[in-house]
Amino acid sequence: MSKRVLISIVVLVIAACLVLSVLAVVGVLSLVPVSSTVSTVETQATPNGQTPTGQIPAGPASTPVGQPSTGTPQASSEAGVEIPADVLNEMHSIEKQVEANRGLSLSGEITRTLLTPDQLRQRVIDEFLKDYTPEDMAVDQKVMNVFGLLPRDFDIKTLYTNLYSEQIAGYYDDKTNEMVVVQGQGFNGPERETYAHEFTHALQDSAYDLTNGLKTDEETCRKDSEYCAAVQSLIEGDATLSEQLWLYNDATQKDRDQIDEYYRNYKSPVYDSAPDFLKEDFLFPYDKGVNFVLGFYQQGGYPAVDKLYKNLPVSTEQIMHPERYPNDAPLKVDLPDFSAALGADWKEIERNNVGEWYTYLILAYGNAESYRLNQDQASKAAEGWGGDTYAVYSGPKDGDVALVYLSKWDTDADSQEFWQAFQEYAKDRWGKPSQSGSDRLEWSSTDTGAVLVEREANGQVLWVVAPDAQTIDTLVGQIPQ
Repeated sequence: MSKRVLISIVVLVIAACLVLSVLAVVGVLSLVPVSSTVSTVETQATPNGQTPTGQIPAGPASTPVGQPSTGTPQASSEAGVEIPADVLNEMHSIEKQVEANRGLSLSGEITRTLLTPDQLRQRVIDEFLKDYTPEDMAVDQKVMNVFGLLPRDFDIKTLYTNLYSEQIAGYYDDKTNEMVVVQGQGFNGPERETYAHEFTHALQDSAYDLTNGLKTDEETCRKDSEYCAAVQSLIEGDATLSEQLWLYNDATQKDRDQIDEYYRNYKSPVYDSAPDFLKEDFLFPYDKGVNFVLGFYQQGGYPAVDKLYKNLPVSTEQIMHPERYPNDAPLKVDLPDFSAALGADWKEIERNNVGEWYTYLILAYGNAESYRLNQDQASKAAEGWGGDTYAVYSGPKDGDVALVYLSKWDTDADSQEFWQAFQEYAKDRWGKPSQSGSDRLEWSSTDTGAVLVEREANGQVLWVVAPDAQTIDTLVGQIPQ
């Protein structure tokens, strides 16, 4: 999906890019986890890269630096407030440690910046979300609503503003080569851990060019959110593993104690109140991404991880099932342009793919608990995803939405398993169908509109939503058999 809703960040390319779309705007952000424990890479890799921080009295302070492995850091400032010399020295030490652990070196210059939480919130408003227009939000509302993930008028922008203000502990902006850390009462364990994570992004950018080399630009992500979600998971999984190595090899006992103390007292009311699917999606690149990267690291160290950047993962399916990388690429699914058939009053507002991960979220984390499948059933139903495409159109009347979604499956058994689960989801969501058969269900009127779900002879599954049954017939008539 669009993953503008997902924003991590490329505004937000929601990555997916949500779908979250977020890889485009800022580069890569570190998010705060709901809970976390300090663990070594030898035992369990967890998404500690999403390290939260508290307050700092001074800022913003920005310091441009060259290659961190040589020279002495200078306490210069771009905003009239110096970064303390001892903090600069600590940053410099962490950079050298991360370079040694990760096996990459920085070329060129980066800028270091410390922000207070209030300054971060202003950046979220002024930079991350400045291009997120009311029209963009209306599109996301319609798309997420028709997929059953959000209420029709859910205020996504306010949620993003509050969520990013609460959850971002630091980020690397690959457009400006800026390292930003949101600082607490000092540059302590949580901030140092965040810096190790974010500096890894600077190394990735230097070695691979996050935006242009890895093609995580906003335009690419708008067209192929699955690709961007997969690449984002590689980027964040790599940085999370690197952070864990720093924590294991280089952090002091004081760092670990401070991190433990932070998490014992940490509260995240905005995150806790967010829609369930969004909470799950927010952590995907860290949780699933680090598991993906860790498997290759255990097999061949960082040389094996570096090879991933030369043959990038292309789907959430590959991230969730590393054994399917790189051979199990998504199958192409074509849908026609329905604009002419619908008429001039209709406009296509989004065309993308759902992927295995979002298929799972739709089934297991819908807006209403009444139509959620249990997680195990949803996971099994989504597994075996082969490829899909969806198109969403906005009509002449307020609230008029049309969805056409077509999916392919790896095997007939996979298609049948998804179909059985999707029938259950559909009946729970829309009630008793007005017409039903073994491979076709129809609802003439629901709170979403008229609905058709159908398993075709070739095993593809079709899902169509429109204001009325006549419009559904028009849309289905355009799909080549």
